Amino acid sequence: MTDIVRNTINKFATGLVFTADDFPLPKDKQNTVAKILNNMVAAGQIRRLCKGRFYKPQMSKFGELPPDTFQTVKDLLEKNSKTIGYLTGYSIFNKFGLTTQVPVMLQIATRKEKKPVIRGNYRINFIIQQNTITKENVPILQLLDCLRFFKSIPDAMPDDICRRLLVLFKQLAQEQINTVKRLAIKYPPSTIALLGAILETNNENEDTSTLYKALNHQSSYKLHISNSILSNPKKWHIK
Repeated sequence: MTDIVRNTINKFATGLVFTADDFPLPKDKQNTVAKILNNMVAAGQIRRLCKGRFYKPQMSKFGELPPDTFQTVKDLLEKNSKTIGYLTGYSIFNKFGLTTQVPVMLQIATRKEKKPVIRGNYRINFIIQQNTITKENVPILQLLDCLRFFKSIPDAMPDDICRRLLVLFKQLAQEQINTVKRLAIKYPPSTIALLGAILETNNENEDTSTLYKALNHQSSYKLHISNSILSNPKKWHIK
């Protein structure tokens, strides 16, 4: 059995995170597989990411590399081929070019509240997403999260962040814009207001009536965006 485990691991790509379930052995042999994997960790042949999850380290000229972000959290994003969460927060701010800061903490949006966990060098926090999460709407939800956490984006000026968001939303097809308007209704009012202002700045003919009606017009939103960046900040109560 040890040979089967070793030969299977040899076929795995470096950096791939695996568990005892990933070996071509009967389920009743999982405890034995786990012991073999733990022995391989002790021998320095593989690494343990966290309890029950292992990987074959990848080496570079700078030394040993940890698994990439997706491999680190993939079981928290998908279960039984169904999307149950998605990466958001600092890693997405970096991915979208809103900040150059490399995240040391990961944030995952899910439908249910969860306690923080540690994976490798990362602390992982969970954020509640009110909308149903599907593989198709994840990119839209990630964009909306950038609006939601606009004031939390590190090492970037509000005007620069807003200019970049204008570009990102400009790239959406009309069908995607319709989806983003629908999903935004379950977000905080500041998100709805900023989305409405961005969509109208990109297209003065965009129908934002649903977003506008969702707001309490006695409220204002201090985002510290210059009046010259958005075409209509006053209408959306953005300061």
